[in-house]
Amino acid sequence: MQHLMFGLFGLFGVMIASPLFADCAPDAVEFKLATGKVRFSVEVADTADERSQGLMFRKSLPRSAGMLFIYETEGNASFWMKNTLIPLDMVFADATGRVVRVHSNAKPQDTTSIPGGDHVLMVLEINGGLADRLGLVEGSQLRYPGLDQSQAVWPCSAP
Repeated sequence: MQHLMFGLFGLFGVMIASPLFADCAPDAVEFKLATGKVRFSVEVADTADERSQGLMFRKSLPRSAGMLFIYETEGNASFWMKNTLIPLDMVFADATGRVVRVHSNAKPQDTTSIPGGDHVLMVLEINGGLADRLGLVEGSQLRYPGLDQSQAVWPCSAP
């Protein structure tokens, strides 16, 4: 089991995508939702050590920020909240950028396993409760330059 942890400007404190944010960036993740687009600035955890550390021992996380865990290949993902001090939402996505599961309000310090599914390539952790407020659900589309753009459901070249 690995420890994995993972904003609308204004009402929810996360930045709404605009032409200023039209391009994909390695330090940002965008989601296409029923209500529009949202963008999070992210810290990337793409090594075993970074994924193991995650957001442990942090006392806060800015509302428009998150941690993006990236794996080399799709696989089974399961997480816990040991040594994590803040409630988090975990957004699990496959290699195409489609959200396959959202776990809301993971409890700080809980060692219960949180399964993400069998086809997870990325996990975004954001402040607890934010996914629900934004309407971020299974089937939402994620855009990130680290995805294979030829297979992405929402490639960086698309508006």
